[in-house]
Amino acid sequence: MLVSALSATLPMQAQSKTSYPSMAALDQYLMADRNAEIALARSAAPDSISHDAKILVLGPHGYETAVEGKNGFVCAVERAWMAPFDNPEFWNPKIRGPLCFNLPAARSVLPMTYKRTEMVLAGQSKSQIMEGIAVFAKKELPPLEPGAFTYMMSKDAYLTDHGDHNMAHLMFYTPVMNGALLGADLPKSPVMLNPQFALEGIDVFMVLTGMWSDGTLAEVNN
Repeated sequence: MLVSALSATLPMQAQSKTSYPSMAALDQYLMADRNAEIALARSAAPDSISHDAKILVLGPHGYETAVEGKNGFVCAVERAWMAPFDNPEFWNPKIRGPLCFNLPAARSVLPMTYKRTEMVLAGQSKSQIMEGIAVFAKKELPPLEPGAFTYMMSKDAYLTDHGDHNMAHLMFYTPVMNGALLGADLPKSPVMLNPQFALEGIDVFMVLTGMWSDGTLAEVNN
């Protein structure tokens, strides 16, 4: 979920040369070609997983089901507002983050995507969204299910203006914990802690795969 997962791991001063102080026009975040968005969403995971997944696309009123699924996975293309709230690319209209949620994540993590998007499309400011998410997390968000994770292995993702723009990885969701227990952010470790959902009381651990969803090798720089 992460959209901007890559930029969340970079020094703040290096993440973006462009300033995004506020939301751009809505049409800059939408994809005019619905089939292209479906294909991009599916590219988050190997075809053996995404082919039978439920596919969501973003419309002017929120995420809509474009394809009904069969295997419990849900694939979508997230936008920049799913990044950590202090990320300078939070409103970057170029961000496209394809990911596929497994069933536990679809039930207990995907609701955060729906909620943030709902508030964004209602024209709320970042501070209003933060306040709303804090209330949502306490009163409405389902408990985090064990085993919740997502695939984020699309070769065509655009996760940040910085560097190579992309990174093939998996994301595992846990209650807030000591990242050192997983060796997160240590030299040569493939595990990184992304503070994407700190406000919601969830840690996101990203694990580099070294492979894109089509099976080709992805460069790993850590």
